[in-house]
Amino acid sequence: MAERRVVLAGGGTAGHVNPLLALAAELRRRDPGTRLVALGTAEGLESTLVPAAGIDLVTVPRVPLPRRPSADVLRFPGRWRRAVAVAAEAIAADGGADAVVGFGGYVATPAYIAARRAGVPVVVHEQNARPGLANRLGARRAAEVGVTFPGTRLPGATVTGLPLRPAIADLVAAREDDAAAARRAGAEALGLDPSRPVLLVTGGSLGAARVNAAVAGAAAEVLATGAQVLHLTGAGKDEDTRRDLARALGAQAHPDYHVLAYLEQMQHALACADLVVGRAGAGTVCELAALGIPAVYVPLPIGNGEQRLNAAGVVEAGGGLLVADEDLTPAWVVATAVPLLADPGRLAGMGERAAGAGVRDGAARLADLVARAIGEGR
Repeated sequence: MAERRVVLAGGGTAGHVNPLLALAAELRRRDPGTRLVALGTAEGLESTLVPAAGIDLVTVPRVPLPRRPSADVLRFPGRWRRAVAVAAEAIAADGGADAVVGFGGYVATPAYIAARRAGVPVVVHEQNARPGLANRLGARRAAEVGVTFPGTRLPGATVTGLPLRPAIADLVAAREDDAAAARRAGAEALGLDPSRPVLLVTGGSLGAARVNAAVAGAAAEVLATGAQVLHLTGAGKDEDTRRDLARALGAQAHPDYHVLAYLEQMQHALACADLVVGRAGAGTVCELAALGIPAVYVPLPIGNGEQRLNAAGVVEAGGGLLVADEDLTPAWVVATAVPLLADPGRLAGMGERAAGAGVRDGAARLADLVARAIGEGR
């Protein structure tokens, strides 16, 4: 049987890159001979993460659709043709691709168009509950469409859940095998006590100023529960958070309140977290649900409202709480999150309900769609 060649298209943000890498790992696990190439931008996370995973990266020009009259309107057609040409060349190289899998974003649409012209089957995966423009266009003629959330409106969609990045998939397996051992290992890696509750605060790599200020402002009450706090502020936001802490706790740092701008090995934090306060990006929601970790979700207040929709299923199942960004204050944290943190039984029940709403085999489900698209040759 000839080796399969699959082109993966997606980049710019972790939301596109992480599921791409997760699918790549699953395809290689099933067939180590599968040849993979990724289409991405030169500026996004994929420029480092994709080559680090041993996958060839072909950079496609980033061509945003002009939103208002400007010189970019005149330059757009030429840039667009170049982007499609780069994608077409990558798809046709080395005897041609057997399938193109797109995850949305700037590079996905040129890849979908080039694949359609070449007669190569397309598989679309949409991460968010509310699909973006690229995937709405791509799904119209795709051989297969996978979606993370059941309510996502795309034609012919199959619910696959989110392909979990390898580090999180490994943690899911470790917790299923021995949850206590996984917790100890994560806590010890971070200098935390595995026998005491851990509150994880995170707004993603860029942080969330509202989340940072609200939790730091309630630090005294949070610590009074006996919990430890691991507060990931986001790049450039740690000093503001330390100042908020100083106002809440006094000038002397508290040994149980740990402030970091960023944590590379996020799986350690998730291994020992009892409650998470953070945004509701699809990756965050799906990883926490797969791991059975309850959360207070604070949707990003800008955009098209997809973060609120992302968290809706887990919240409705009882695996988390939802609070609007404007309503998240130190007083809200004291009134709502602190009693939850102090109630291990309630946290455990929420964790079980979160796990019931989670999908742990999203990469395998999406790989099945890829195999089906190739097998049917559509």
